Amino acid sequence: MIRAGIARSVGRTTRKDHEGVDLDAGEDIEHSETELDDETVARIEAKHSAGLTSHAILEALHGTRYRISEATLRKWVQLGLLPRSVRVGRKGKHQGSQGMYPVAVIRQIKRIKQMMAQDFTIEEIQREFLFARSDIEETERVLGRVIDGLERAVEERAGAPVGKALQRDIEDARDLSRTLVDKLGRIESELTMQARLRRAAV
Repeated sequence: MIRAGIARSVGRTTRKDHEGVDLDAGEDIEHSETELDDETVARIEAKHSAGLTSHAILEALHGTRYRISEATLRKWVQLGLLPRSVRVGRKGKHQGSQGMYPVAVIRQIKRIKQMMAQDFTIEEIQREFLFARSDIEETERVLGRVIDGLERAVEERAGAPVGKALQRDIEDARDLSRTLVDKLGRIESELTMQARLRRAAV
């Protein structure tokens, strides 16, 4: 196993940050490793809707083309490429707390790895890309959950006049939600395109 790891690393240029930290440590990509498609990511997000621990993140990415080491996870958080975890209390007495990352962190890591595979450096990713897409996707999911919850509550009152009025409000809110997400997506796409064009012109 160790020899195989050494053999895979031969001929690979190690990417380091300005402090000399190996940003690719433990992340050799093999063709046999699986792709992390949107359906799989959605299942992970549904399973960990309250957030993911660092262990859960590494476990979810294990065996995929987007796996990272714990050291890289910490480094990307320090660099601002990934959101910081939030301490959340464990269930039960005297269980303490644990750090939980937003569920969108999996998509964010995937996007970073894809950009690095396109030869974007960490510095370029920091400078040119704000990861608005991940935030937009998370906003869309949160709005969807809120509206669906309100819609279920309204359906329970469907027979009352106020229920019918609220149903119309729900439909209006859903339309506004789609409009907001679409507009944010267009802005993010334009910013990303400008960044790519600037890089291509260098």
